[in-house]
Amino acid sequence: MPGSTPTCRVTDARPRPAVTIVSDSENAATRIRSSLERAIRALEDAGVADEAIADFVVRKRLLGISRAPVMVPRGRVWPLGVLLLARDGGLHATGKVTRAVPEGYPGYQSPGVEVRRGYRAAAHNGRFVEGDTVNFDTVSIVPEDLGADSSPLFLEGSEARVRWNPTHPGQSRALDVYLADRVGLLIEPPGDN
Repeated sequence: MPGSTPTCRVTDARPRPAVTIVSDSENAATRIRSSLERAIRALEDAGVADEAIADFVVRKRLLGISRAPVMVPRGRVWPLGVLLLARDGGLHATGKVTRAVPEGYPGYQSPGVEVRRGYRAAAHNGRFVEGDTVNFDTVSIVPEDLGADSSPLFLEGSEARVRWNPTHPGQSRALDVYLADRVGLLIEPPGDN
């Protein structure tokens, strides 16, 4: 148009680097996974024995006949106090523990004894080596989903901490310190001098 000032638009054709915004919880999850990987390497290098992890399954009736519960193997883990660490980096909160041994004869001592006898029988009927320690009723822990009220692994600010006593929330340790302590106990158990 006559009398108007032409406008010139300058564009920068250079590619700009993608900006990724990383939250504190994502940074914490990355640090947690790194700590777990270091612990796994140390446990594997030392040849520390692991334990089984399983699902306790109450089987359906077959032709109207009840069938005994069984434990179905899910993998192998190292017990680290209130945490169970799998070789693939999976993390679980400790649940119940039993041994894969024959159930024995009912003693009718107390309901709790009979329940534990049933757990041993279910583990023995699963696909475990006799005498193997079997962890079950565990809760999977996802580092990306942690918060301040998670248990036993939680975030305090951006620091991952382990709460080993749920009745005393103030009693916790930094994850790295906790793992170093627990891995050290598995590698060199006290009294093995």
